[in-house]
Amino acid sequence: MTTVAVRQVRQVSRSRRPSARAGYVVKSVLLWAFAMLFLLPFLWMLSSSLKRNLDVLAIPVRWIPSPAEWQNYVEVWTGGAVTMAVFFANSLTVSLIGVVGDLTTSAMAGYAFARLTFRGRDKVFLLYVATAIVPMQLLLIPRFMFFQQLGLYNTLWALILPGIFTVFGTFLVRQAFLAVPAELGEAARIDGAGEWRVFSRVYLPQIRSTLAALAIISFVGSWNDYEGPLIMLSNQNLYTVPLGLTRFVDADGGLSAGLAMAGSVSSVIPILIVFLVFQRQFVAALASSGLK
Repeated sequence: MTTVAVRQVRQVSRSRRPSARAGYVVKSVLLWAFAMLFLLPFLWMLSSSLKRNLDVLAIPVRWIPSPAEWQNYVEVWTGGAVTMAVFFANSLTVSLIGVVGDLTTSAMAGYAFARLTFRGRDKVFLLYVATAIVPMQLLLIPRFMFFQQLGLYNTLWALILPGIFTVFGTFLVRQAFLAVPAELGEAARIDGAGEWRVFSRVYLPQIRSTLAALAIISFVGSWNDYEGPLIMLSNQNLYTVPLGLTRFVDADGGLSAGLAMAGSVSSVIPILIVFLVFQRQFVAALASSGLK
């Protein structure tokens, strides 16, 4: 009876293999189709960065430029009074300092709201999170007036300081700290560790994947910010990449599509580098967020 049962199981598994393979092929084709659909705008941007202005909006679209205008990249990085290198330096300064500040304040505030006990802790946290419902556009004018009175208008600090304190970062890190067993901190305190040592040596290493995910989100948000620099900056030498892309004009004073696309392709490179560096931690943070 055992031999017969084994044969029947093998026959059933063999009969299911073709259908399972067919389902796998269909899923793979659908996933590749969706991936190409999302990649299509980036491919068009890359193709347009190597075209003349007249060919960028030509219909039908020519996906392979002929001839390739590599001069667009040369012009973007070396031509004009203010080059793409200046915009990159400004964006990197704002984004890197902002990321470090955001990680630092979010980690400290998240730990305080998650593991420290003080009167009114939950109420303060609720009020702090409630500020996220205020649209950022509504704060641009008050922020402009505030930084102008402080003498920080038309400086990079007007862009850096608002990104150092974020409600989203504090909320994300707090939830990560709550997922770490409290017994770890209690054991460290019994061994004589102070609160700072418990925070830095016990809890902080447990949420590295969350901090990496926050670093990616914070960097991308700061790098792509357009409204902030538009309101806070008037000196072209301080422009960030999103605002600097509007400076590429042709001989008639209109926007040069080829140069703008070349600058856009260049602006994507730092984001790709950051994601490739932290992708494992980012995926781990997404995976751990679904665990109970």
